[in-house]
Amino acid sequence: MKLWYSFSKELSLSSKSWYFYVELAMAIILLLILVFVVPEDFDTKGKEYFYLDLPQVVRDRYKKNLLEEDLDEFAEQVEVEADNRTFAAVLYETEESKIYLLDSMDALDAFSNSERVPAVHVNVNEDNQIIHTYYLQGYETEKLQNILLVYHNRLAGHDVIEDYSDNIEVRRLYQDARPLNDKENMIPVFLTFNGSLMSLFIIAAYIFLDKNEGIIKAYAITASSVWHYLLSKIGVIIVTSIVTTLIITVPVMGLQPNYPAMLLFIACSGFFAASLGLFLTSFYKDIVDAFGVMYIVIVIMIMPNISYFTPSWDPDWVKIIPSYVMLQSFKEIISVGGNMTYVMVASLGFAVLGLAIFILADYRFKKTLSL
Repeated sequence: MKLWYSFSKELSLSSKSWYFYVELAMAIILLLILVFVVPEDFDTKGKEYFYLDLPQVVRDRYKKNLLEEDLDEFAEQVEVEADNRTFAAVLYETEESKIYLLDSMDALDAFSNSERVPAVHVNVNEDNQIIHTYYLQGYETEKLQNILLVYHNRLAGHDVIEDYSDNIEVRRLYQDARPLNDKENMIPVFLTFNGSLMSLFIIAAYIFLDKNEGIIKAYAITASSVWHYLLSKIGVIIVTSIVTTLIITVPVMGLQPNYPAMLLFIACSGFFAASLGLFLTSFYKDIVDAFGVMYIVIVIMIMPNISYFTPSWDPDWVKIIPSYVMLQSFKEIISVGGNMTYVMVASLGFAVLGLAIFILADYRFKKTLSL
């Protein structure tokens, strides 16, 4: 009963605090960004610039092949800019890229030198073979360079590579899973930011505010338990996180996410993040003194976002950062047929780790009451 009374009191006081409305406002801002700014699918097609230095017959044949791969089988006459000059070009748009056929070698040089984009000079050698000369920028990996060496062999009729790739068996780990679009793929990032980073800052703000008003020291002469006070603060953070998470998720995802798993994971991960915030604040007098440490923690928490958006960069050390697990868990929760086993294990891990940190925080606060 004492714990429930303490929690109810903290929830009532927090609802009158401007920090509570900051969290709600942040959730609404993130929702508006998702709805009105983030598209369902980003334009991720690469742009390639070609100059066909070919005999007319070969050039016509090359254009015909590009036209067959074009989405609407229509070549669009466009103008492109490079090095403060405008050049005429013909645009072919395939499923993977936008290919611009330039009208001169001068135009190709302008794009290669000033825009630093893939540029290709297509000509024929003495044996009347089509040669593709790529103008690279120096940052391409050896793997990409090797791919370019063999790619046009397939286009020229050497179908060994294509036959091999067509015969590769591809098995989906989760048969009922549906890929998230780009808008949906942003939600785990926002939920992690809202759940871990905001919880860390907000509970620190609450604690330092109470320290300045002498509320925490007052527990040294009262019969109330310190852990009741601390757990009540965490409870407020968890409730607020649940509300703001639903504000972000429901309008965009509807009923698709696994909401029971989401509520469980928010409670466990929020408990961990809030306990960590409590433990950090126990070492400092005010938020100014704690800013350096808080900043370092926030930067570390942000780093897994790089891995999330760039799967090719996924070192093992990033996977031990808690926000990495949060990102992956929220992604599984909102996905159709997501891996709930991963989410349950992650929830258990955050609950155990959060409990350990909470015990340390409780010890630290009891120790500093008499200081």
